[in-house]
Amino acid sequence: MPSNGKIKLQGFNNLTKSLSFCIYDVCYAQTAEQKAEYIEYIDEQYNADRLTEILTEACEIIGATVLNVARQDYEPQGASVTILVAEEPIKDSDNVDTTEKPGPLPDSVVAHLDKSHICVHTYPEAHPDDGICTFRADIEVSTCGIISPLKALNYLIHKLDSDIVTMDYRVRGFTRDVNGVKHYIDHDINSIQNFISQDIRDQYQMVDVNVYQENIFHTKMMLNDVDLNTYLFGTTTADLTGREVEEINERLYKEMNEIFYGRNMPDMKGK
Repeated sequence: MPSNGKIKLQGFNNLTKSLSFCIYDVCYAQTAEQKAEYIEYIDEQYNADRLTEILTEACEIIGATVLNVARQDYEPQGASVTILVAEEPIKDSDNVDTTEKPGPLPDSVVAHLDKSHICVHTYPEAHPDDGICTFRADIEVSTCGIISPLKALNYLIHKLDSDIVTMDYRVRGFTRDVNGVKHYIDHDINSIQNFISQDIRDQYQMVDVNVYQENIFHTKMMLNDVDLNTYLFGTTTADLTGREVEEINERLYKEMNEIFYGRNMPDMKGK
């Protein structure tokens, strides 16, 4: 390897780097009207226009050029956006930061990229009986070449204000250097957590399941502290009895743990 740490390639960097994650927002809506209002609020908050803005900003963060955007709002709720992207023209690649590292935090549909894409699909839903409502956004950032999806990781987590996040990162294929040697990954990584900002790590508990030899990395995270008032839609704890507060806490905690661990659980008491 050259002294500057860069490998001289035979041609284009053919490695494909894919970051996929599910982001969940959980809420309690006591009445049928409040459930309908929550779904309507989520559907408006994460409509195709706003998702396009978020993904376009993510493209800028990773250094990609948007080539095409396809987006759709669905009835009765939900949206999708896909963006096709290309690497930006680089005149002086030696002065361009192409390292996999945390990108900026936020202030920021399907899009098509030249060799890459970014897409998001949303799934609002509500439990028919116990007041639990859950919003899920599935996001995938897939890139080839020197641009990295990991730069958009922190931005997207912050922008979508998540209770639970499950993430998968995989590097596929190989690229070849001028000596004909194959390289199956072009950066150091032992966990997605390497690229998560400290403020996020302080807020969440995290678990890894990694397959290092296959360049497959999985991390899931759930908020540490839960303020019930931030989960109540259309009411506050001041409007509830002590018993109601306890029951709602149990339902929310059960829902979040089932999503985090990926399996149904028996009824639980509070933390």
